[in-house]
Amino acid sequence: MKLRSLLIAAALAVSPVIAFAPPASAEPAIYTGRFSSTALQGYDPVAYFETGAPAKGSKDFTAEYNGANFQFTTAEHRDSFVADPAAYAPQYGGYCAWAMADGKYAKGDARFWKIVDGRLYLNYNSDIQGKWNVDVPGFISKADSEWSSLNQ
Repeated sequence: MKLRSLLIAAALAVSPVIAFAPPASAEPAIYTGRFSSTALQGYDPVAYFETGAPAKGSKDFTAEYNGANFQFTTAEHRDSFVADPAAYAPQYGGYCAWAMADGKYAKGDARFWKIVDGRLYLNYNSDIQGKWNVDVPGFISKADSEWSSLNQ
């Protein structure tokens, strides 16, 4: 009987710690993958806007933003990003825009992208991008709302 009482007391003593612990699966602000700190799989975010195509950045030109490292093709691109990172960083932290419309985090792939109203959006793959393209404004509206509620 004593052992049972001790076990119950111990369980009650630690239960507030367990109940109020932050979730272990909180996603980082910028998607980098599990074993990397590099955003956009190393692609230059400024290149999408300047050249209209993805371009792999270089470890020689980097900048940190929201806990992630971004790589650039040139020092000029890096400097443009540093001056206004929100203008160039992918929306929803580089997570898939289509998945975010459903309130879910999924990796965004830097090769499946679209600029809409001066903002860079990524999708998981070409199939998902096709689904997203059916109603881009609708998915952006939903994703904006979900992103805002997930990041409060």
